[in-house]
Amino acid sequence: MPTRRAVTGRSREPRARFAEELRSLRTRRGESLRQLGERLGWDWSLFGKMENGETLGGPEVVEALDQYYGTPGLLLALWELAINDQTQFRERYRRYMALEATATSLWHFAVSVLPGLLQTPAYAREVLAAGSLKGPELEQQVQARMGRRTLLDGDDAPPFRTILSEAVLRTPLRDAAAWREQLEYLGEMADRGNVTLQVLPLSAGMHGLVGTDMWFLRLPDGRTVAYSESTYRGDLIEENASVERLQRAYDAMRDLTLSPVESRKFALCTLEELPCRPST
Repeated sequence: MPTRRAVTGRSREPRARFAEELRSLRTRRGESLRQLGERLGWDWSLFGKMENGETLGGPEVVEALDQYYGTPGLLLALWELAINDQTQFRERYRRYMALEATATSLWHFAVSVLPGLLQTPAYAREVLAAGSLKGPELEQQVQARMGRRTLLDGDDAPPFRTILSEAVLRTPLRDAAAWREQLEYLGEMADRGNVTLQVLPLSAGMHGLVGTDMWFLRLPDGRTVAYSESTYRGDLIEENASVERLQRAYDAMRDLTLSPVESRKFALCTLEELPCRPST
């Protein structure tokens, strides 16, 4: 049985500690990721993403790994520490925001929610409230999100490309008037020279980024970093091989999208499906 390492306050950042332990246990056995996947019955690429810190996986796969490696409870304990590590999430998000402010170009994919750079106050408020924010903290976050939109203003604004899953445009706000305002604002932004909007129709089927929102930032030094985002957490990815793999998935998905012209027409059709404003 492998030696069990103590989980102490001296351990490194929980997410990195979890990934390191997974790599160590596998390499000590002399197994490849593909062999591990075959023996446990999971897609081997999932284990690669877990070892690179791109995902934590679910409790079922972690329990199976604990059993396979003969480390009862160790990996599950590390997983629980990592998944509850909100302090590190906030630090990564702050670093991402600092990088976003200096980016020379940005590109993005949305699974179900519009990117913050294209949100109206009403849209931002409903999205953030769905994530359990309320009161003064909610209003503070709405204002902060509106402040981000200035990134796309001015003659020196960076190019921004966003690919929206059709589901984004099929998930309205509760208030029809607020939803209309959001779609109209989206159309206005799509007319800007530095903004490119494309729609990925649901008929395109499965693709490599089907489960996550993704941001890519080109930095002044020529590097590209990625940021995967969900309602409750996000991950900044700076390792070159991981970023390149995600970029390839993004490029393959972009080949399935409608053209910018067709995408704008699609968004306008969505707007026309809304009830007309009541007469005054």
